[in-house]
Amino acid sequence: MNRITAIGFAVLMTCIGLSRADAQSLGSSYTSTAPKDCRQIGKPSALDGSSTRVCPGKDGLIVLIAEDDLREIVSVGRSRKAAAEEPAAKVWFGPFNSSETTIEWRAAGAKPFAIIQRWHIADNSDPDKQGRPNTKAMLVVTRLPPGPVCHVAYVDAAANPKANELARKAADDLARGFACGKDEVKIIGTRGRAVELATMR
Repeated sequence: MNRITAIGFAVLMTCIGLSRADAQSLGSSYTSTAPKDCRQIGKPSALDGSSTRVCPGKDGLIVLIAEDDLREIVSVGRSRKAAAEEPAAKVWFGPFNSSETTIEWRAAGAKPFAIIQRWHIADNSDPDKQGRPNTKAMLVVTRLPPGPVCHVAYVDAAANPKANELARKAADDLARGFACGKDEVKIIGTRGRAVELATMR
């Protein structure tokens, strides 16, 4: 092996090493959006109980949770104002819904690029014994700054036994290159009732 070939080989191995290191640096951490861990904005509406709270996230980001008429939005930004102006803050699922209070942050090294959160979508065609709608679970993958914050992918939790793994892969593969307002939200895995309810128009 001559000197030039050896240098080229060394550079190639370095690049492969870096790409492997980058791939290995992808990981998850978690934060809470439970009311006790967040700051309430104003008082809940006496009329319908609507409320807004701001919760600490990762890397200086905050999570905005707004609930109105038994429906929630979840958005992320550097400030409450920034989060409220993101596309994610303007997405409402038609049926009654709520999000769970644990957020999974997908990050490359220390830099988060997506969140994953479990949502429960009310199914009016499936009432419980009291006549209230049972809910169907779905994971929502949302991309983070730089660039807009918006929904990237939905994974039906009941229809996919490995829903969490599918959501993480969707976050890792799709979030950073997703064009909000241009690309359509991807349905990952088997399409189940929760996804059907969430995408009803």
